Amino acid sequence: MLSVEIFHLGPLETNCYLLYNTAGNAVVIDPGGNPEAVIAFLDAKGLRVTHILNTHLHFDHTGGNAELQTKTGAPILASAEDASLMQTELGRGGFMGMPLTPAFDFDPLSAGPQQFLGEICHVLATPGHSPGSLSFYFPNLGAVFCGDLIFYRSVGRTDFVGGDEVVLKKSAYTQILILPETTVIYPGHGPQTDVHDARVNNPFFSDFK
Repeated sequence: MLSVEIFHLGPLETNCYLLYNTAGNAVVIDPGGNPEAVIAFLDAKGLRVTHILNTHLHFDHTGGNAELQTKTGAPILASAEDASLMQTELGRGGFMGMPLTPAFDFDPLSAGPQQFLGEICHVLATPGHSPGSLSFYFPNLGAVFCGDLIFYRSVGRTDFVGGDEVVLKKSAYTQILILPETTVIYPGHGPQTDVHDARVNNPFFSDFK
């Protein structure tokens, strides 16, 4: 069984998720800023990070990648479709005066079934907020980590480079809203929601069939 710990990191208080099991292994999703609190939690629990996962490569989701990788030695995984963002302020930082993101290397991750922490994880291609946005669905946990695709009764911005509102809605309809309605949606910012609430109460999906 997996446990989930949430940290609010960086200037935009990005939701960083730490998943860990009873064997003492952990995965970190979207360390968006100084990971000091995450590292302290890992040390206190005696956890070993096996992977650092990025839902997408905007600076506010990757700001802690380099430091966390240095501390843990864990590989960083993200979609190659977002690699071009690292040549922009959205990827490398500096956007609207925000801090620069320390450089890091990542291994490309494609959509499809994976295993993390001994659990099946369906890596879902969910572009729209960015070209390579990914979501991580853990069926045994009953949860999906979707970055800035879906928020509580809202959606991620699509006016950035590589964003597309039509594509975002298609991603939500074909990848997320078809999941069991009790599935918890852990977003990149703000409170969690679930598939049922997103279907019924999110105004951006009022035409979902």
